[in-house]
Amino acid sequence: MDARYVLQNYATGRVFDDSGWLLSDPLYTGNTLIRAMYHKKQLDYSDHGKGFYRFADWLPVNRILPNSAAPVTYKSEALARHIGLRNLYITFSGYWPERGAFMKTCSFKETEAYSVCAHIPEDEKRTMVVASAGNTARAFAKVCSDNKIPLLLFVPYDNLDTLWFDKPLDPCVQLVCSPPGTDYFDAIELSNKVCEDENRYFAEGGAKNIARRDGMGTIVLSATTFIGRIPDYYFQAVGSGTGVIAAWEANVRLIGDGRFGNHLMRLVASQNAPFLPIYEAWETTGRDMKFMKPEEARRKCACIKARVLSNRKPPYGIAGGLYDALVDTGGYMDYATNEELERAMDLFRELEGIDIHPAAGVATASLMKNVKLEKVDASAIIMLNITGGGEERFKKENNLWYLKPEEQVSLFSA
Repeated sequence: MDARYVLQNYATGRVFDDSGWLLSDPLYTGNTLIRAMYHKKQLDYSDHGKGFYRFADWLPVNRILPNSAAPVTYKSEALARHIGLRNLYITFSGYWPERGAFMKTCSFKETEAYSVCAHIPEDEKRTMVVASAGNTARAFAKVCSDNKIPLLLFVPYDNLDTLWFDKPLDPCVQLVCSPPGTDYFDAIELSNKVCEDENRYFAEGGAKNIARRDGMGTIVLSATTFIGRIPDYYFQAVGSGTGVIAAWEANVRLIGDGRFGNHLMRLVASQNAPFLPIYEAWETTGRDMKFMKPEEARRKCACIKARVLSNRKPPYGIAGGLYDALVDTGGYMDYATNEELERAMDLFRELEGIDIHPAAGVATASLMKNVKLEKVDASAIIMLNITGGGEERFKKENNLWYLKPEEQVSLFSA
């Protein structure tokens, strides 16, 4: 039990202790997320030397892992001027030394990995299982390799090119791929089969893991502590929407802190067309998401530039999930086409001076569209979550090593 926080069932409000690796309320059979409620209400974020762990007061961590990097926030000038905004703040996760950004996987998924891995009990002997479309796998592989934490990854075969590193990984990290032509959901299904062997493996838990969400929530902590107040709008691209849920939860904690305002950011989450299951649910059926046939999902996933945004079973309708986050904050869903995100990526590189991932291009394109449609007040405090960048530069500056799947991939079928 960690004396620094307790857990709360979002659906019922029940408060209980964390027994070590809880992904749900053991006394509740419904579908809900649980939240961490930290006893320390005012965040001490002053020690930049701690890297990511400068926000440890609001992280469910049992230890501090070395070599972490925190997201970096700065006020945009060139892009803001081009779009027509006076207060655009960019929170950048990636590799951009001039800005103080040193995430070697070039993705905000490092915030998840450094939090989750530090949350694992030190006496845990089993292997953690993580399913990913690519960026999450890269981040967890790096952190687990550096700290010799046993990890079994499941990634779609077609996304193998995302598993690059600046040095060989420790053998404690192993990889299994779902077959060519499959997607992220197929990788999740395979990982679930392995986790049936509870004596050898345990599931990281995805959106249900408080450590994953609170790690991602440091993005908002970075922005708010830099700006001095909670932003008015928050823009992010989503595959699962976990990062937006995390932003909402961090926002609530910041209100409780008392130093940064008492309002909720309007959350604007965007997908990459034509893969739009969350956007379509938001626009048509509300909380209930329509079932997408596997063949249709795989076909649409193959069409999108931002492949990491390809979760067809996201934590959307679950209590405390993305739907509730959007409703509570007056937020909404949006989307960007491949052409729109590519233009946004080019513009960001030209005006801000660094390359960004396609998913970050989706968020940037959505912001530009919303400003043009006058859905956003030009004087508002706006936070743009650039979830990954600097990859092209990092690859040019380093020799790369790629993680290859294990032989047992052939034992699995789609």
